[in-house]
Amino acid sequence: MTAIPRFTGDANPYGGGDPYADYRTADLPFTQYANLADRNLGAGVVAANDEFFAERENLLVPGRAEFDPEHFGHKGKVMDGWETRRRRGASADHPWPAAEDHDWVLVRLGAPGVIRGIVVDTAHFRGNYPQAVSVEGTCLPGSPSPRELLADDVKWTTLVPRTAVGGHAANGFAVAVEQRFTHLRVNQHPDGGIARLRVHGEVVPDPAWLAALGTFDVVALENGGRVEDASDLFYSPATNTIQPGRSRKMDDGWETRRRRDTGHDWIRYRLAAQAQIRALEIDTAYLKGNSAGWASVSVRDGEDGDWREILPRTRLQPDTNHRFVLPEPAVGTHARVDIYPDGGISRLRLFGSLTQEGTTRLTTRHQELGA
Repeated sequence: MTAIPRFTGDANPYGGGDPYADYRTADLPFTQYANLADRNLGAGVVAANDEFFAERENLLVPGRAEFDPEHFGHKGKVMDGWETRRRRGASADHPWPAAEDHDWVLVRLGAPGVIRGIVVDTAHFRGNYPQAVSVEGTCLPGSPSPRELLADDVKWTTLVPRTAVGGHAANGFAVAVEQRFTHLRVNQHPDGGIARLRVHGEVVPDPAWLAALGTFDVVALENGGRVEDASDLFYSPATNTIQPGRSRKMDDGWETRRRRDTGHDWIRYRLAAQAQIRALEIDTAYLKGNSAGWASVSVRDGEDGDWREILPRTRLQPDTNHRFVLPEPAVGTHARVDIYPDGGISRLRLFGSLTQEGTTRLTTRHQELGA
């Protein structure tokens, strides 16, 4: 894996102009995975020990942090992130915080899963960022309260050890812990501010929940589906097509650049597990002059299986949800949507249920990951 750059130390004071002009960032290899801390999936910040200057909920706000140099409130500079007050020592003789002093926040992942990487973004926190951060994870059933998460018998696993970070930077950390997690505890040492938190990984659903549902969307991100590859990601990520709910605006779907050749664009997906597909939807919501002209859907069973077309090339209408009932169920582990010649779709839904083999494999993995 490519080494991840480490950013430490203060950034320069803001000098006017584009506040992101001197932002420190890098290509992070794990950002190909979905953000498990996405509010659209149901993620939330459930508790924090301190949020004096800026609210904890800002950590999960979609999009990058904003900066207004003139925005001040009764408590001081208003920041788009989570910021705690300055820690002090126990006495005048020792006014500095102790080595173990730190602030913390508890985050509920929107979809439980295996974490491949974490981004602790300190954008615009140039001299008021934490000196170091650490991240721990746990896996608890149901919807535990902050009191239950902080109980002495809860086992927390270190995902990111205490590590120095830099101000006004995207601090990235690869994670190599092969376990399923539902909640994180993010610690900043000793205090300061973090603008955004992103938690990239693979969703691992609860097999018992899927079995109780019976028929569900077997490619949905929240149910364990994921995008493996796509021909074009120019305007928006392909993962948008398997997000919950309908698209709310044009960039909430998948749109490709304009083709000037005779090719076409596509997305390849891995399903939650081997499934029997009985119906599907292709939605072009908010894509009006740029929706795909035609689309087809294919599935294959196994990594080396042959692709079988289950929906032939079909004309699509702009800003429309198209529904198709298959003449007979189709079994597969992967799916592909091809659009002709270019453009975009907002959502793909594949409705069906897991096969016995799919249920067995998903249950085995769920158990192996300690759920």
